[in-house]
Amino acid sequence: MASINLIESFTEFKEAENIDRPTLMKVLEDVFKTLLRKKYGSDENFDVIVNTEKGDLEILRRRTIVQDGEVEDDNAQIAYSEAIRIEPDYQVGEDLYEEVEIQDFGRRAILAAKQTLSARIGDLKKNILVKKYADRVGEIVTGEVYQVWKKEVLLLDDEGNELILPKSEQIPTDYFKKGENVRAVVKKVELKNNAPLIILSRTHPSFLAKLLEIEVPEIFDGLIVIRRIVREPGERAKVAVESYDDRIDPVGACVGMKGSRIHGIVRELRNENIDIINYTANVQLLIQRALTPAKISRQEVDNDNKYAAVYLKPDQVSLAIGKKGVNIKLACELTGYEIDVFRDEEQEQTEFDVDLEEFSDEIEEWVIDELKRIGCDTARSVLDLTSEELVRRSDLEEETVKEVRRILQEEFDKE
Repeated sequence: MASINLIESFTEFKEAENIDRPTLMKVLEDVFKTLLRKKYGSDENFDVIVNTEKGDLEILRRRTIVQDGEVEDDNAQIAYSEAIRIEPDYQVGEDLYEEVEIQDFGRRAILAAKQTLSARIGDLKKNILVKKYADRVGEIVTGEVYQVWKKEVLLLDDEGNELILPKSEQIPTDYFKKGENVRAVVKKVELKNNAPLIILSRTHPSFLAKLLEIEVPEIFDGLIVIRRIVREPGERAKVAVESYDDRIDPVGACVGMKGSRIHGIVRELRNENIDIINYTANVQLLIQRALTPAKISRQEVDNDNKYAAVYLKPDQVSLAIGKKGVNIKLACELTGYEIDVFRDEEQEQTEFDVDLEEFSDEIEEWVIDELKRIGCDTARSVLDLTSEELVRRSDLEEETVKEVRRILQEEFDKE
């Protein structure tokens, strides 16, 4: 039996590249059948038998024995006199099987076969890699930094496959060193010059979505749904979430106890501010929440033209706009409305207010401190609450609350 050692060149390669056995056998069979067609003109009467475990390859030629002088096709028939020289017991009409020696193809043909095999396995490797990562688009992968260039970073996955993180897909404050492990989301997979190109991203909204899914079990389990995500990478992100279970507070679940869940994500995103808001179909309420941390006084919404005019106190305008206009830009993207911010001049003129500290000569200091503890820093903020509400929320007696309200109200009456 003639055999060719395929263990080093094929089997080990198969294991390294995760090419399954049936596929490898088919490739080998195709390559050697091509050799047979070149040498004999046809491969119909040849059987290529591959044993990838042992590394053996066997090629058998099958011909029917005919009477001398009746051979019409050398590939399909053999003369009786020639057959009995191989095995004396053969009879006319039987099939004769003989092994084709690999060396019979010639050194040049074998070299060409090896090159063809290498090219075919290379194509298989590319197809497997493309399929593997095409199925993982939108998922987070971890790669080790292998090379840092000006326009991109080259990462290697656990199997040594190359992953590209372009500069445009990096957070502006990202800084990578060789050997460092980096997490990113698979953005797209494409072929460039017949080579697979796996593009990663740390700026795509899906990266934040997957980080939240990892950190927040309720999102992974489907109890909380991320409705929309908008980002200005490295600056601010806004996430609208909704819960299908009334018992679960989606914002609280995403933030975690004392911010435990969100802090890890903020660190991963290079201290990007993340606003988690409750999603609602009520446009006005959604706009109000989207402009967090600013507090809106009033708004006028034109649903037909997707436009909203928002009025705020002067000290809230800068919060609504945000640094470099990031906050209002993200609010527009999140709501789908064009939002303009205006100073609420009417309220500014009509709502005269006084800091509680101004009443320290009439109201005891501990009473003022108690009112501040429940968020009442000004006279109007106290008067906006009923006496019952103030008693319920603070440790003050009803008589004390009434006396405080009387003192504050007198100040406004004078004005």
